[in-house]
Amino acid sequence: MALKVKAREKLLKFSKQSEGSWKYVMQPELYSSLTQQKVIREAALRSGVSEGVMQACWDAAGEVIKAWLPEGHSIPLPGLGTCRFGLSATAVDDVNKVKTSLIKVRRIIFTPAVELKDELKATPVVITCYDRDGNEVKRVTSDDDAEIDDGTTSPSPSQGGENNGGTSTNPSQGGGNNGGDDGGDGGADAN
Repeated sequence: MALKVKAREKLLKFSKQSEGSWKYVMQPELYSSLTQQKVIREAALRSGVSEGVMQACWDAAGEVIKAWLPEGHSIPLPGLGTCRFGLSATAVDDVNKVKTSLIKVRRIIFTPAVELKDELKATPVVITCYDRDGNEVKRVTSDDDAEIDDGTTSPSPSQGGENNGGTSTNPSQGGGNNGGDDGGDGGADAN
């Protein structure tokens, strides 16, 4: 098994006035979305229980997650990791300015289990390169160190991207990793 990635040659412009330059832009190939019923059927086969029992367990687990996540619990997802509530909000210097309108984004934060990260790390990546006319020009298979970004740390400036850990990349906004048993960091600015 390998993860498939497309690298397409695209003209990138950073303003309407710039001529731009041609760059190979990578993105994962999108696989078809599995239906819930197919996942339940496969889980039933692997566990030796009937599909009806597996469906009942699946539904019950979903109901528990929906009930407990909004209460602020960090919820284990067996074999996958944990999920919890987080948010991003504007930081203010005066307690009298604190209000709910400062909250910019509410999110569900997923932290993968070590075993899941190890599996992803061990999976090779196959990159297929296409020129601007759509012709395949090269194929590459990974032999990198496979660093895994689990969304809990800020990317280095060279990586770009977004931190899903509840912090803000805007200096005028505070973050806030408000979850877990210790109450998070209270929304302190991570920059």
